Amino acid sequence: MNKLVFALFFGNRGFFPGELVDGARRDIRAIVHAMGHETIELEQSLTRFGAVETMGEGRVYAKFLDENRGKYDGVILSLPNFGDENGAVAALRDCGVPILLQAYPDTIGNMDFANRRDAFCGKLSIADVFRQEGIAFSAIGEHVCHPDSDEFSRQLSIFAGTCAVVKRMRRLNVGAIGARTTVFKTIRFDEVALQGCGINTETFDLTQLFRYMRNVDPSEEAFVEARKKLINVGNCVDVPAEMMDNQARLYCALKQIAAEYELGAMAIRCWNELQDEFKITPCISIGLLNAEGLPVACELDVCNAVSMVALQAASGMPPICMDWNNNYGSNPDKCILFHCGAVSSCAIEGKGTVVSHKMLDKGKEHLGGIAWGCNQGRVKPGPMTYVSAKTESGRFVTYLGQGRITEDKIEEAFFGCAGVAEIPELQKTLRGICKNGFRHHVSIVLSHAEESLREAFNVYLGYDIIDF
Repeated sequence: MNKLVFALFFGNRGFFPGELVDGARRDIRAIVHAMGHETIELEQSLTRFGAVETMGEGRVYAKFLDENRGKYDGVILSLPNFGDENGAVAALRDCGVPILLQAYPDTIGNMDFANRRDAFCGKLSIADVFRQEGIAFSAIGEHVCHPDSDEFSRQLSIFAGTCAVVKRMRRLNVGAIGARTTVFKTIRFDEVALQGCGINTETFDLTQLFRYMRNVDPSEEAFVEARKKLINVGNCVDVPAEMMDNQARLYCALKQIAAEYELGAMAIRCWNELQDEFKITPCISIGLLNAEGLPVACELDVCNAVSMVALQAASGMPPICMDWNNNYGSNPDKCILFHCGAVSSCAIEGKGTVVSHKMLDKGKEHLGGIAWGCNQGRVKPGPMTYVSAKTESGRFVTYLGQGRITEDKIEEAFFGCAGVAEIPELQKTLRGICKNGFRHHVSIVLSHAEESLREAFNVYLGYDIIDF
């Protein structure tokens, strides 16, 4: 995950010991920095103890945030003692970023008036008034915990993922390159519904992409470097040189379009025109772009391109758009996730082999391959988070969950890049997908990030989450 910046807020209530604020400042600062993030803080001399109690001190803190607008990704509201809800509201009602509530625990045997904190109660009061005021906030895990604890490290990790997702999703440009594949009504979507979530769609005809590809100069460094990178994505020994050149043209063209239109993600129509014109599939270019931080979904699935952005932001890892594709024997909690080969090389076990698309080649094998670019291999085993989405009745609707990619083998003859997923109560999930009209695609990332995503979607972004 990229480095984030957190604004630190310390609540205070006058009849509690003020030195507790100084200790909290050291504690919170230390753990945030230890986890690789940065902090900004109000100058201590501007308020009593550098904390916020009164509404006047809240306005001082609000001014501090306004002066640093755009420099912080979230606020950590720490309660070393009870705190004051009125000052907190004045300070944070317009902060515009996620807020994590952290409250210190009291210690049995140290509960005299000089040492007790009452932050347990204060957190409830601040949460109550924030709710009344419509201020979104995160209360994760145990109600009180010390910043030195493993529990707070876990909470901060989840919150950091949430902040990263909110930051990426609130102003997102997605490119839709090509028309929807005629037979795939499953990936239809509503641009206006996405716009209501701050997600803008820029549309492009495939003829535009082809013009960009043909204008790529093979003598330029960008083309040469692209070709080198693509050859290293997988074993390309059987790929004709002309098809590798065309793949490099495609990669350069997609990069150029993304840069010119400031796209944070793309979805592309991947068959049959690219095969008819250039004898390639975009799989290895898509996999490379995903690895480089630009999520790209195939088959023009814009909603899963959006899901991929969220997964990448929450985990810091390359996302993959796949199919819910096959049962795995008779195990009800296992299935095969598959796609043709648009998987980043870092998510493939070993090194993939770049082949021509067997499904598109069918009946045309005598032509020697008309669809070069599928990176055939197996997805690495490990933890996995999945998300998929659709638009419906003007809303952006999602489902999400966690499981793992197992070490179970899939026979060599199985085409494409695939992995066996194990998901608790998988049959319930599949019934939910069917009954709620979700598509056959699902986006995954090889990490557990559900809690961060759920918090971002539900609390800050206003997406509808359907739990099956």
